[in-house]
Order: sequence, then C-alpha cells, then structure tokens
Amino acid sequence: MRDEPERVIEERRLKAEFPMNPAFSTQSLFGWGRYRAESCHVCRPEKRSEVAAALASGLQPSYIPRGLGRSYGDASLNENGGVIWPVRLNRFISFDNATGELECECGTSLAEIIQYFLPRGWFLPVSPGTKFVTVGGAIAADIHGKNHHRDGTFSNFVLSLELLTPAGERLRCTPASHSEIFWATVGGMGLTGVILSARFRLRRVDSAYVFVDYYKAANLADAMTNMEASDERYDYSVAWIDALATGKTLGRSILMRGNHAPAAELPARVRHWQSEMANNGAVSTRPKWNLLADFPSGALNALTVKAFNAAYFALHRTTARQPVNFEKFFYPLDALDNWNRMYGKRGFVQYQIALPQASGREGLRAVLDRLARSGRASFLAVLKRFGESGPGLLSFPLRGYTLALDIPAGRGLAPFLYELDRMTLDYGGRVYLAKDAILRPEDFAAMYPRLDDFRSIQRKLDPKRLFSSSLARRLKIVG
Repeated sequence: MRDEPERVIEERRLKAEFPMNPAFSTQSLFGWGRYRAESCHVCRPEKRSEVAAALASGLQPSYIPRGLGRSYGDASLNENGGVIWPVRLNRFISFDNATGELECECGTSLAEIIQYFLPRGWFLPVSPGTKFVTVGGAIAADIHGKNHHRDGTFSNFVLSLELLTPAGERLRCTPASHSEIFWATVGGMGLTGVILSARFRLRRVDSAYVFVDYYKAANLADAMTNMEASDERYDYSVAWIDALATGKTLGRSILMRGNHAPAAELPARVRHWQSEMANNGAVSTRPKWNLLADFPSGALNALTVKAFNAAYFALHRTTARQPVNFEKFFYPLDALDNWNRMYGKRGFVQYQIALPQASGREGLRAVLDRLARSGRASFLAVLKRFGESGPGLLSFPLRGYTLALDIPAGRGLAPFLYELDRMTLDYGGRVYLAKDAILRPEDFAAMYPRLDDFRSIQRKLDPKRLFSSSLARRLKIVG
C-alpha cells in the first residue's frame, strides 16, 4: 500500500515528538486526565525485535506498554519503572478487501486506520470516543463504543494477536488457541506482555456519514425509557446528560441514535465531500484546532458548566435522519487537540461506571443526584447502553448501562469518588480501569469477580513480576 501525503506528515510529526533513542530516558508522564504526574523511564522501539531487547535488558525493575496516552489515570504509568512506548510500530501488515481483515502492528492508531480505509469503504468495528488510540491499547482496555448494545467490545472482532510474553516468547493467541492468555490479555491493561500486532475485522460502510435521530429527553427516566424501547433499531446510541440538572429535570438528556448512511441517500450538499474523499484515497483525521495553553484552574466550575449545559440543551431539538459526518458523531472532542487543558493544571478524573440492567435506573438516578448535590461540575456526562458481558477476565462492560463523568480535580475529590465507588458496588456495578485514578483495591476486587482467574494466568506468564504499572500496584492486581 503506497504512502499518502497525510501519512507522511503524520510520520514526520511522530518522529519529531518521539525522537529516536534506543535507551531509556527519564520523563514525567501522566494520563489524559493530567491528574497526577509520575517519573518513568521511557523506551521507544522502532522494531518489534527492539521491544524484546528492552525487556531483556534488565535496565528497569518492571515494564508496562503505553499507547497514545489516552487512558485517563495511571494505567500506562510505571513510577520509577520502565514504559515501553511503541508508537513507531504502526505498520499495516496485510489487508483482505473481501473480508475486511486487517493485520497491523500494535502502535497503529485508530485514526490511521480510518484515514486509509474509510475512503475504501471500511470503518472500525468498535470505536471509543477518540480515534487517537492504538490497536494495542484498544485490546488491552477492551474498548467499547456507542454500539456495544449490538456488537459488544473490540475483542469480538479480534481474530488473533501476537503477544511478547514476559519470558520473551512470541505467542500467536486466538480465542481458540492459547485462549486463556488471549482472554487475560483482552482487558488486561498490558499486564500479560506487549501486544506486538493484531488481526481483526473492519466493518463495511457505504459512506463517511451517519443518519442520526435526535431526541430531547426531559429527564433520566424519559431518556432510559426511549433507549430501551428503540435502541435495537440503531447501530449506535448515546446520550449527553446535563449532570447539574436536579428535581424533575434530573438527568435531562439529548439522545443521539444513528445508523451508517448509504451514499445514494445522502443529500446533495454532502455528496461532493463524500466523492472527494473516495477519489483522494485518504481522509484527514488531524485535529482542526489546538489548545495551546491551560485554562485557569477552576474555569470549568458549576456556574460556567451550568450555563453551557442550559445552552446546549436549548439549542437541540427532536429531529430525525440528520446526516452527520463521522468525525462529529464519533469524535467531537478530537477536533480540539489537547482539549484536556480546559481543566487547568490540576487536571481532572474521568469516572466511568457500569451498572446492571436490574438496578441501572435506580443506581444512575442515585449517582446523578449525588453529583448534582455535590456541586462538582461534570463538563461531559455520557450515557450508553451495554449488551452482554464478554469473556475478557477484566473486561469492563456488563449488561445494563454505563455512565461517564469528567470531574475536575479539587479539594475532597478522592473521598467523594470513594463514596461513588461504594454506591456503584451497592448497585452491583464496577469502574472502568482505563479511566480510573482513585479506586481502592478492596473495592476493585469486589467489582471484578474474575480477578483471581486473571491473577493465576498472569503469574504463570510472569513469575518474576516483570510487568507492572502504577494502577496494577495501587489495585494490588500484581505483587
């Protein structure tokens, strides 16, 4: 596959941002929430063989792989330890245009896949709220998207992965071969080894647009009733929630549900862009704007967020079959590079929970009520439905609902989130490890019933405890 100009630009950017240095360099790293920085020793391999060399070097007490840094807490941090940062391992290995099966290296980003394969009629089978995630990170966090109620997590589409184990062995794992290791690696947050490459299925689409139905829900009950009654008719379903609304309007929402749009049914005003993208053979996935400086700490407070929420809710109306570009529907925040700077130098925590169907309504109402009464402003609050749980031992989804909240860091944040953790447990739910920065080990163990199975497999793979992370030690996943 020939290089396109956009890919050349991206490779130059990566080389400038991540200069070649086969040795470990000490850097201060943080998760996307910028909540807490840690000193780590970073190595950036350019070849898969260099990953094995780094692990065999004995230069660091432990190692954890890191993708593009979009996990929010300390999942890809390793204080005073090694971080393997394989962003240069981003090569496409093979592609079958008949089946949509793509094999690529672990550092390939979802943005790169979209850039080259969307003009050819293929899209990601599952995507989170940002396309700036590597394939290795997508598997390690077993990412989910707006279509979980129908398609499940990313791992449902993974046919095989090549894992470099802590012992230096390269294993080809599939759901049928080395299956225990496969399902421990899926959602295993990088603790079973380094995913060197993966083969997975893309989804055939006819255009870069989604036909979206918008619905203004007066409160949480209205939103959930509508989602449960009609979501099976949609590939994608998500709700923006006003997390500061109280009383009868608690949980008022904008529901956005859609299906991929056939190109022939697109209005004339967008057909030209669709044709131009197909003719160019590539689509730009770069952010349109860049936030160059931090907002003042506290700029996103209860007053400013309440005003924004009121305006956002008022501007939307109930409409059907609106053609929406994939960027706007799937990745609205990706348009602004470094948008996390809006929370200032103190950063923020994204708190995401899953609640089972039976207790979901009551649990979500309790959590939203507690958040509103706390006065803590969540600039972003997103509600989605989950389908059945997958086989991943530490995978996050369970059948029911998931709520994600962005909460600015400030005084009393940890005790407040501990309270939400206990509420989540009381309703039979769990917290997402890819977003977590606060959870305590006893609460984590209660939320993930297959933790002991994961530990057993991880210990067999890594008896010398070569793989660890700040999250893994905080939650006592590994010794």
